[in-house]
Order: sequence, then C-alpha cells, then structure tokens
Amino acid sequence: MAVTLSVVLILGVLLALLIRYKSLGLGAAVVAVLFGFYLASTNARHTINDLTTAITRAITGH
Repeated sequence: MAVTLSVVLILGVLLALLIRYKSLGLGAAVVAVLFGFYLASTNARHTINDLTTAITRAITGH
C-alpha cells in the first residue's frame, strides 16, 4: 500500500510538472488520467502491479 501511494504521488507530481512547463497540455493530461483510470479497471492492473513491485524490489534490494 505504501509503495502504491508513493508511485501515485510521484506520478501526480510529474504530471503537474509536465502541465506547468507546458510539455503536456491540459487536454492531454485529462486523457492520460482517464487512460490510467480505465486501465486500472482492466485485467492488466495485476500485471502492472506485479511489474511495479518487481522494479521496486530490485531498486531497494528486497
């Protein structure tokens, strides 16, 4: 749970920075958020979760 919140926070800050420095328009940001929202409701969420967990464990050495 803590890793998920950290990833969400990092991605949220990254998205805010992309909008702030006009690397990503507001319309594209809305599409990105909606894509993530709908992706989370598919069966791919388990694969993405497993991949994120594996990368986190590899980085931290656990």
